[in-house]
Amino acid sequence: MNGERASEASGAGHPRSEIHVVVAGCGWLGTALARALVARGARVTGVRRDPARAAALAALGVEPLALDLASSGAAERLPRADAFVACQSAGGDGPGPYRSAYVDANRALLEAARSGGGGVLVYTGSTGVFGQRDGSDVDEESPLAPASPAAEVLAEAEALVRGAAAPSLRTCVVRLSGLYGPGRAGIVDRVRSGRLALGPGDDAWMNFCHLEDAVAFVLAALERGAPGAAYHGSDAEPSRRRDVVQWIADRLGIEPPRAEAGPPGPSRRILSGRTRAALSVKLAHPTFRDGLAPLMPPAPGGATGPGR
Repeated sequence: MNGERASEASGAGHPRSEIHVVVAGCGWLGTALARALVARGARVTGVRRDPARAAALAALGVEPLALDLASSGAAERLPRADAFVACQSAGGDGPGPYRSAYVDANRALLEAARSGGGGVLVYTGSTGVFGQRDGSDVDEESPLAPASPAAEVLAEAEALVRGAAAPSLRTCVVRLSGLYGPGRAGIVDRVRSGRLALGPGDDAWMNFCHLEDAVAFVLAALERGAPGAAYHGSDAEPSRRRDVVQWIADRLGIEPPRAEAGPPGPSRRILSGRTRAALSVKLAHPTFRDGLAPLMPPAPGGATGPGR
């Protein structure tokens, strides 16, 4: 699939023919991607493990395919297509479910892409491959630092996809940070319930990506991603946990919760400036405040702007 065809797949310009894109894993993110591609005139096949959930995709103009991508013979059941987006999720926690979802399933998608003559494959990976806890800056060229067996599987999945790049098959990875958006604003409930609170470790860095921007990053990678490249789908302002908790509490009109111990996890600043420049992505929601404000009730006192 040459650059012209890739541009057509993402909807840039005025396509001369219908492009077929397989979206593997039509959950929350995958369905948003499928909707965007259909709106751009692409033919889209949406893959889900559950037959009933797959069938529901037809109402969106998406051709449903019920298939477990980690099952034997999955590659043979995938249709010939111009492009593949791998955004399937794991069926559970831990290295076993992760291997099925991100290594075995991606292997099937790569096999299908090769057997169809090549094309483009974009894998929506995770910034979870970076387990740094020192507050350091992490950009697209930083060495991976998986801090758990599951994260090691994510790193293996990245290597599989990036290593499959060839003259006839353009593959790349978009590492997405903490996703949120309409239908997924759980961080607000975590503050409301006190599960995310001020206290020890609240200087840790958090990183976010709104659904709308995640879709933009992936579509841009379909069109312009370099073979074997890794990109960062993250907003322009990593934020300390205490600032996130305080802002959400202010918007809810509650005292910020406090805890005697902070949640475990990494602390690093995911940088996406290189990706945004390389893929010409302009963020719709540059900060978590911009993205969360429309999803929350008006702030007490009538201050409703995202920068409050």
